[in-house]
Amino acid sequence: MAAPVRRSRLFLPDLAFSLALVTLLYCLFVFQAGQQFFRDSDTGWHIRTGESILAGAGLPRSDPYSFSRAGAPWFAWEWASDALMGLVHRRWGPGGVAALFALAVTAATWCWFRLSWAAGGDFLLACAFAPLLISTTTIHWHARPHVFSWLFLFAALIAAEKAPARLRAWHLAAGAAFGALWANVHASFFLGTVIGLCFAVGGWLGGWIWNADHRTARAPWLAAMSLAVAAGSLANPYGWNLHKHILRYLTDRELLARVGEFQSFNFHLEGAGQIVAMYLVCALGAAAMLARRRLDHFLFCLLLLAASLRSARNLPILALLALPLANGALVRALRDAEGFSPWLDRLRRRALNYSAELRRLDQQLSGVVWAPVVAAAVFALGSSQIMSAKAGFPPDQFPVAAASAVEKLPVDARLLAPDKFGGYLIYRFEGRRKVFMDGRSDFYGVEFMKNYIRLIEVRPGWREELGRFQFTHALLPVNYSLVDALEHDGWRRVWADRVAVLLERPQP
Repeated sequence: MAAPVRRSRLFLPDLAFSLALVTLLYCLFVFQAGQQFFRDSDTGWHIRTGESILAGAGLPRSDPYSFSRAGAPWFAWEWASDALMGLVHRRWGPGGVAALFALAVTAATWCWFRLSWAAGGDFLLACAFAPLLISTTTIHWHARPHVFSWLFLFAALIAAEKAPARLRAWHLAAGAAFGALWANVHASFFLGTVIGLCFAVGGWLGGWIWNADHRTARAPWLAAMSLAVAAGSLANPYGWNLHKHILRYLTDRELLARVGEFQSFNFHLEGAGQIVAMYLVCALGAAAMLARRRLDHFLFCLLLLAASLRSARNLPILALLALPLANGALVRALRDAEGFSPWLDRLRRRALNYSAELRRLDQQLSGVVWAPVVAAAVFALGSSQIMSAKAGFPPDQFPVAAASAVEKLPVDARLLAPDKFGGYLIYRFEGRRKVFMDGRSDFYGVEFMKNYIRLIEVRPGWREELGRFQFTHALLPVNYSLVDALEHDGWRRVWADRVAVLLERPQP
């Protein structure tokens, strides 16, 4: 009987696989991944950079896309992700890219449940927290390399949670290889070291404060692995210069203050209630971690809570990493709680026992054998005519219709367009038509950003900026004040629809 049971376990999906599949269906058919994954224009230059690498042009080290900073040094710090995106796009088109990232989001949901179980989480609490996870992470569901970094974060945190007490040579080799791969996929690789050090410091301090903490013995392993990951991250095309560039970028407050995704989240937005609930659950879980003397978890969650208040782009990471840890802390607090009234205590014990039984049954299931089948089906859907016809940059947000008019402009035309349009234009014209600005804020720098904002927002001195780059045409969103200002100065409309306006400079 044992063998049939083991075989059936491979085919019957557990909770993690089932809800990951639900996430996939939601992503494809409700969220409309074919277009919504392309609502960030940076996807455009990521794809074209990857295709250029695959075509044999080598790793770019200078800017190939703009006329405003043509030839300036550029760190293509996510080149491995770009190459993967370019490979998928060449084979399956935009629908394939949407399928790739839909599967990455699905894998992240599966990993979220695995982390919940590794942290001792409760079955029913995991089900209750799953909607909070989805509603929070959707704000950053883009076809961009940061989605791949979520999987690396899960791997690092699960490894830290299950850290052994004894260090072996192959551990260090694996940590270095992990750091090297992560450093070439996404710039968040330094978080691997941060996770290890948080757990190491938390375990050591916990043992020192309470004189009894089982994590203390694992602190040396965690510290050594953190150093191994950091050392491995040097194996990238730019070496130590990549680390210096990222550090300079992330500490440039003046620049980050002008980048939207680094701003604090507006909790007054419609539908922000679930994100507020997620934040409160994580904060309550952090308090429970401290009460349970899990200083490693507490320090890490405290860091994520602070980072999420500072920057909206960190909220998905908080939901992905802190909710599972909060689950484990809260269920332990519920198990040890005392002083309830008799009826409430009975309800507490029954709920915990029922949830534990569900988890015991869930452990007998898996369903992983279906993973390659699902992946193949998703890529088949992505390359189908149904998906291909709709996949790509949303025409109600990008100048998709206006691109036909832009194509007729002279090759040497100097086109003024905002950063949101820049990435799309790089994609649409395969990098042949140079842009004024795109989403690579680390490349353009703070002084360029200041002048760019002065021009786009028609602030004092905007005409000087307009003349400095000798623009011949302008492609702008219809609601920009700059459109009226240019028309007042005699610029002529060449194209206009509900999304964009194409203007031509008057002849001298």
